[in-house]
Amino acid sequence: MKIKSAQPRKKRKFLFTAPVHARRKMMAAHLSKELRTKYTTRSFPLRKGDEVEIMRGKFKGKRGKVTSVVYENYRIYVEGVARKRTAGTEAQVPIHPSKVRIFNLDLTDKKRLKSMERRMKKEKK
Repeated sequence: MKIKSAQPRKKRKFLFTAPVHARRKMMAAHLSKELRTKYTTRSFPLRKGDEVEIMRGKFKGKRGKVTSVVYENYRIYVEGVARKRTAGTEAQVPIHPSKVRIFNLDLTDKKRLKSMERRMKKEKK
């Protein structure tokens, strides 16, 4: 979904009121150099099971699998990225998809594989 306006307030409004199918596309992350050359595309929407590396923040350099994707607040949760609460329990830290890089795609789903093939054809044109 394209936003025709250049006004920041309208872009923010779209982010807050976007439907789930549009949010999914917005929650894409860059691919690693190897995947980029293999699939001839720069980014792809994140999904549970993808292996990512965190590029920014306190957990920079950590790698792990995506355990869940939350479209409501544009955040993902990565395996092994947690902090301690005052009660002593661990809480997973939410991370924005733009701050990670995909290192291994989960292509077990046939629909996702077809989606990647379509994108590859589109990029070659």
